[in-house]
Amino acid sequence: MDGIHDLGGKEGHGPVPVTDGDAPFAHDWEQRMWGLAREGICPSMTIDWFRHGLELMVPGDYLTFSYFQKWATNYLMLMIDAGQITLEELERGYVLDPADPAKAKTADQIVDQVRRACVDFSVPEDAPAAFAPGDTVRTLRQITHNHTRLPAYARDCEGEVIAHHGCHLFPDEGAHNRHVGQHLYTVSFTARELWGQDANPRDSVTLELWESYLVPA
Repeated sequence: MDGIHDLGGKEGHGPVPVTDGDAPFAHDWEQRMWGLAREGICPSMTIDWFRHGLELMVPGDYLTFSYFQKWATNYLMLMIDAGQITLEELERGYVLDPADPAKAKTADQIVDQVRRACVDFSVPEDAPAAFAPGDTVRTLRQITHNHTRLPAYARDCEGEVIAHHGCHLFPDEGAHNRHVGQHLYTVSFTARELWGQDANPRDSVTLELWESYLVPA
């Protein structure tokens, strides 16, 4: 999906605001949002469906909402999509028959839960890899999936495979709750291939790309 979220390589959006300090949250409610997300408030959600939900945001909202404001808005959409709440309940601000409050957890319990949730997305290989380290490949110019991990700035570009990671869940299908695997590679691109002859010839960019994004160069 080529939407406003794919800002890599785009110009004209002004400077990136950088604030002092390294506090992870700007407001108290952001901590609550992070905790609710870690607690699994939308059990049917996959990471790729979550990402695609953000991509579906109205462009003006995407550009102006803060990081955790995007999270909160997206989770409300996901919960409506999963049938956990209705649009009428969202507009009302509460449900008529709420569930019992969950038992409070300590910070250590939540951290342990997050660590256990960091799963391995590799899957068994059902076909041999089409490419190997050292191969020269070209990325696709057009992507037909609604969700993709191939950024627009790296479309129709030539690069070199520098690593093969086996098969991993394919996010383009995972966004639609279809869990299939594809071979995953690390591909290196010269800066000049991506940005033109004015780029520094010493610079390069590496991307993790799935096999269906690539064709032999």
